[in-house]
Amino acid sequence: MDGKEVRQCLHNGQPIYGTHVTQTSNPVAASLQAMADLDFVFLCTEHMPVDRTETSALSCLYASKGISPIVRVPHPSSVEVTMALDAGAQGIVVPYVETVDEVIEMVGAVHFRPAKGKQLRDFLSGKRKPTPKTTEFFDRFNRNNYLIIGIESVAAYENLGNLISVDGVDGVFLGAHDLSVSLEAPEEWDNPELHSMIEDIVVRCRAANVGVGVHMHPDIFPDERARRLIDMGMNWVADGADVAWAVKSLNRRRLALGLCPSASSPGATENISSCIVSE
Repeated sequence: MDGKEVRQCLHNGQPIYGTHVTQTSNPVAASLQAMADLDFVFLCTEHMPVDRTETSALSCLYASKGISPIVRVPHPSSVEVTMALDAGAQGIVVPYVETVDEVIEMVGAVHFRPAKGKQLRDFLSGKRKPTPKTTEFFDRFNRNNYLIIGIESVAAYENLGNLISVDGVDGVFLGAHDLSVSLEAPEEWDNPELHSMIEDIVVRCRAANVGVGVHMHPDIFPDERARRLIDMGMNWVADGADVAWAVKSLNRRRLALGLCPSASSPGATENISSCIVSE
């Protein structure tokens, strides 16, 4: 899929499937991962040490293979968004937004690129509209761009209706890890309040014709829970991460071969705190 097709799917409710790619420094591995049946890949420059060169190389690689590259920028910044788009990103995930002003700025960066300054402020405020010629240019220049905002706090949840009503928001990313911390129930993956909140966000986003997804770690969202969310309308499925699937598959394979778990190998989360591989 290209970005235009993904954006259409986000709004019309058609499910799209992808995963978080962390193997950024090996182009051979990236090419092999492109053999998977993926609609998009998720590249994170917020929590992962990925530079602009790596982001560009991977974005161009996956786009050339018909897989839409989505880049999560480090924070809500129009400069960071523009840099990611110029590097080859199609989708942009903006983490931890809570205010309408933040969302409007992100819409400007994604859908009105490369307008800036007073001109862009006037467009976004409605003070004046682009001419038909300029509108046609924006539509063509940004035809594969789409914006996904991160709902990752109680404050964002409480302001959800206003945030997703901003014209130009194509989807919502549910940050389950940060949302659990904001609820002061950190990593309580069976917490009913957390899952009630997630389900409510899914229903409200789809009612507004906005795409919605979550980083669906298989241990946090096992098959039954994942299917429930999809049945409720979740249509942007960021299914785990390449490293998480590798860990899970290797551990399962070891047990299937009748080999006992190693007593000397520390778990991944004993040495590093990460929301990619849960404890």
